Amino acid sequence: MTGQDPRVTLRSEWAVMSISDRFEQIVAMILSFLIAVVVVVTMVQLVREVIELLVAGTLDPLDPEGFQLVFGAILTVLIAMEFRHSIVPLAIRTDHIVQVRTVLLVAILAIARKFIVLEAGEPAFVASLAGTALALGIVYRLLSGRDGASD
Repeated sequence: MTGQDPRVTLRSEWAVMSISDRFEQIVAMILSFLIAVVVVVTMVQLVREVIELLVAGTLDPLDPEGFQLVFGAILTVLIAMEFRHSIVPLAIRTDHIVQVRTVLLVAILAIARKFIVLEAGEPAFVASLAGTALALGIVYRLLSGRDGASD
């Protein structure tokens, strides 16, 4: 199967797939499409927001609120793209399961985004976020080391 287009393989396998396999394929393709739409819409909104800030002359990289707004939106796009990246192998049947490392990476990115856009919070809440980020990072590292992966 090396060098062969995964879409061609999917078409040839479709006839021999069980109903549940076909259902999974359809769900994965729909999810992949919807996430792609979300990424495009978010990118358009991000570009519009940055242009409006530039035109108004209010985009100040040293302003914490402006930085949080722009960087939070950028991280939202990255999280959605990474999430889609975990679903695409399912849709084109190069993988049969969602990769745990990718899900962990998405969770770590989401927590990092939360830290960046966090105005001020209760110390216990911030500590719980930090503990969660640390635990996810450790698990991610352990999985990467076990698989010999270098994501």
